[in-house]
Amino acid sequence: MQEERQPAPTERSKWRTFGIVTFITVKWMVYFGIFIGLLAGGAVTGYVAALVKNEEVRPRTVIEERVGENSLTGYVYFNDDSLVGQLRTDEDRLIVEYEDLPQQVIDALLAVEDNNFFEHYGVDINGLGRAVKQKLLNEETQTGGSTLTQQLARRVFLSLDKTDSRKIKEIFLSLRMERYLTKPEILAAYLNKMPFGNGSSGYQVFGIKAAAKGIFNITDLNKLNIAQSAYLAGLPQRPSAYTAYTGKGQYNEEGIELAIDRQQIVLRRMLETGRITQQQYDEALAFDIRKTLAAPSEKAYTTYPYLMLEAERQAAEIMLMQKDPDLTKEELRKKENAPMIEEAREHLLRGGYKVYTTIDKDIYKFMREIGSNEENFTPYSEEKGLEQIAAVMLDHKTGAILGMLEGRDFYEEQLNYATQMTRQPGSTMKTIAAYLPAIEQGIIQPASIIDDSPIVMKDYQKGFHIPMNVDKKFSGLVTAREALNKSMNIPALKIFNDKLKIENAWAFVKKLGITTLQPEDDGAQTGVIGGLSIGVSVEELTNAYGSIPNNGIYNDSYMIEKITDAEGKIIYEHKLQPERVFSEQSAFLMTDMLKTVISSPSGSGYGITSQFKHYGDIPIAGKTGSTQSYGDVWFMGFSPDVTLGVWAGYEEQVNSLSTEGKKRARAIWAKIMDRLVETKPELLVTDRFNKPDGLVKATVSSASGLLPSQLTKEAGMLVTDWFNRKYVPKAVDDSLVKMAYITYEGVNYVPNPATPLDMLKEQIVVKRKKPLDALMDEIKAAQAKLPAKSRRPMSAYLPKDAANDAPSKPDPRVDDGAAPPPPSNVRLKDANGALILTFTDSAAKDVVGYRVYKSVDAGAYTKEGESIPAGNEYKAKFYASNAHSYSYYVTAVDVVGKESQPSLMVQYGNAPVIPELPGDGGGDPGTEQPAGNVPAAPEGLQADKNEVSVKLSWTPNSVSDQVTQYHIYYSPDNNGQYSIIGSTSESQFEYIGVFVTGAFYITSENASGQSAASQVVIVGGQ
Repeated sequence: MQEERQPAPTERSKWRTFGIVTFITVKWMVYFGIFIGLLAGGAVTGYVAALVKNEEVRPRTVIEERVGENSLTGYVYFNDDSLVGQLRTDEDRLIVEYEDLPQQVIDALLAVEDNNFFEHYGVDINGLGRAVKQKLLNEETQTGGSTLTQQLARRVFLSLDKTDSRKIKEIFLSLRMERYLTKPEILAAYLNKMPFGNGSSGYQVFGIKAAAKGIFNITDLNKLNIAQSAYLAGLPQRPSAYTAYTGKGQYNEEGIELAIDRQQIVLRRMLETGRITQQQYDEALAFDIRKTLAAPSEKAYTTYPYLMLEAERQAAEIMLMQKDPDLTKEELRKKENAPMIEEAREHLLRGGYKVYTTIDKDIYKFMREIGSNEENFTPYSEEKGLEQIAAVMLDHKTGAILGMLEGRDFYEEQLNYATQMTRQPGSTMKTIAAYLPAIEQGIIQPASIIDDSPIVMKDYQKGFHIPMNVDKKFSGLVTAREALNKSMNIPALKIFNDKLKIENAWAFVKKLGITTLQPEDDGAQTGVIGGLSIGVSVEELTNAYGSIPNNGIYNDSYMIEKITDAEGKIIYEHKLQPERVFSEQSAFLMTDMLKTVISSPSGSGYGITSQFKHYGDIPIAGKTGSTQSYGDVWFMGFSPDVTLGVWAGYEEQVNSLSTEGKKRARAIWAKIMDRLVETKPELLVTDRFNKPDGLVKATVSSASGLLPSQLTKEAGMLVTDWFNRKYVPKAVDDSLVKMAYITYEGVNYVPNPATPLDMLKEQIVVKRKKPLDALMDEIKAAQAKLPAKSRRPMSAYLPKDAANDAPSKPDPRVDDGAAPPPPSNVRLKDANGALILTFTDSAAKDVVGYRVYKSVDAGAYTKEGESIPAGNEYKAKFYASNAHSYSYYVTAVDVVGKESQPSLMVQYGNAPVIPELPGDGGGDPGTEQPAGNVPAAPEGLQADKNEVSVKLSWTPNSVSDQVTQYHIYYSPDNNGQYSIIGSTSESQFEYIGVFVTGAFYITSENASGQSAASQVVIVGGQ
């Protein structure tokens, strides 16, 4: 009962309970929130950690190095410091320091890209929020959410793809960069690294300085106005869209429109952020930005592609050799070193280097014009391709390359034919591998005698090789000057192989800068006429020739004068290293010989005298060259001031040049030199070649090159020319001898003692080092081992002066023990008052010559004129009078003097019918056939007369008579005085004449002689 009476709970206790419950609920909600937050934070942290787990933590040194590293634009210059063009790179970049940045450029950039740049620590939360709001609301003004630091981090360290991973990495990198770099360093790095689209030359420009130059042609940033600064500041957001130029350097109208729209946004932000006043804003908007855009210009690699690539290549080689002085050009140009060259080239292209060349702009331009003019060349051939040309012009006093012609069309063939191609040099090698070193060593002088007669060389394919001159002829004993003048192969080969020796020749050639000789060339017997493994380059061959007008001093040719780095510091400068390779006297003698090559009508370079308009005004000398079938032609020419070498041919050496193409090297040489005279006369100031002391003119024997003997003077074999005083001969000529000899197959031999004296010749002859009789035996033996298609007739190997050779071997003809048969086909022809007697060889092999006998008015026969040696032209010329009758016959004489029976008798004038011959009873017309093997007299002679002729016909002789022809005799008055009027192999003959009257008979002839006369047929008058 008492419990029921207890009082109820008060109101205060109810509120207390509510408070406690509420507190507990909130507490657990907080706990739960904290738990969820920690859980979410852990997840986010894990997610972020997963995104950046492979990203390296870059130390301060790496960040500073990478941010400060820039690919700088380099340039190439002509020798007057005018610009050739920008080095090949995808980036055109010029570096600017923070202190050199104008305030309006900084203001324009920060206004549109990072307004709080100097306040944040790499990430701008306010800016990020603003950018999100602008994006969501599609506001007209759009500012980037990334700070400049983030953009720089992205460009330097990260890829440009838009992923969560990249964004997180970008934020961490930005914070780290802000820790190590100052704000000015970051801002300058940004303005040096960001792309600004294409410049006026078509290259993509990187950095504010390259952009100002490439877009407005402004090199000083302080000259940019606010409008231009705002234009440039807007470009990095979308450089590919805002670019004012195409990749070819042409205006891009769409890009310009977009860029101007972007510029207006930048100006508005500058106004909104208080960086410019309203007046400045209005003025900038009104500024015509289009009028200040740079005029489009071609890339240097479009205008001068060959030259730019060559400058790259040579500069890269120089930088490698600077790094490693043990490297040489030959080693660098080996295929295995190509990667090393490419690496050096890439370094050159990125490093902001300036390459200064020796190339003269005017010379280079007109050389390229000449090489590009289609009228100067054979038309394009579908089979052969484009006829190519290459040339190098040197200042040989220094070795500087003044101009180059690297090929016809870079877009047809990128190979630099002037420096990178090697081809066989042909006869141009004779000068530097034979004559010049031999002159220097005193082995020869211009008047030295060399035997242009065949040589038999070992050939490891066919066994033997007998080289020929271009004209397939041999001149015999010639002076060195004449041999070089006519570009004879054999004298050069003899100097190279026998007098000088190959190893000495190549050692000399290498001193003249030829680096392309290969080990296998050490045994190249024909190397002096162009038979090399890979050949030579136009540059090196021209350079070698340049030492001749430079008085024997060699300067290595070069095209790079100096190289400076991005700060202008000279890292390389060419230093002249002249080297005397041969004496001034040798240089003069060689020059004088090469002058003859051009001035002499028989010289191989004589065509230059009509092709070079200024010939005679400018002293010149030079040497031609060509290879087999004219796959290559060369002309190496020089004046006292410049050397110019020219090559012409096709890409494939197997393709021959046309008739005009064979003269191409000389023609292009003349055109280039004519333009040089007209364009750069100041380069051609020396009016004569240098003539040093120590030179004399001397007269020597043209048989031996020694001092003349009395016999030399009697023979008139003298020649006068220049000598180096040291090498004037002191010995007297002993090569001449007066002796009797006999000729067989064009070669002189010692005669058989029994050979009649009238078959011999006696005169002054020359004792060669190798007599022709011995040489011909050597050639016969060699030819016997050659394939039939490679053999030539022995007469092809006889030199022009073979008749003057002193024999060393006896006559090879041996007596066969019998008298020889007489010669056949004896003919007599009246040729304008002179009688020409001809015949053909006797069948005997031991015949040494022939005698002609004459009878006058049927008198006794006597020997007429000189005996005719076997192998000579079988012809004799006589004079006769119509008042007398003449009869002739010929006999053959063998090696021991036995004489043949008389040949067929031939008559002229009022001769009686067939005079009696020695050993033959003769006969009248109609008599019986004489005894022996001569044919029977023809039968059945008939005459058919008309108003204009008499047609004779008869019965052919039997086949057994082996008649070769019939002879027709005529007596106008039918008084027995007959003369031969013709011969025929047919059995008919027509005698042309109006109202012919008189008597006719005929005889037949075979190899044994002539028959008796046929019956006479008489033709009456009208």
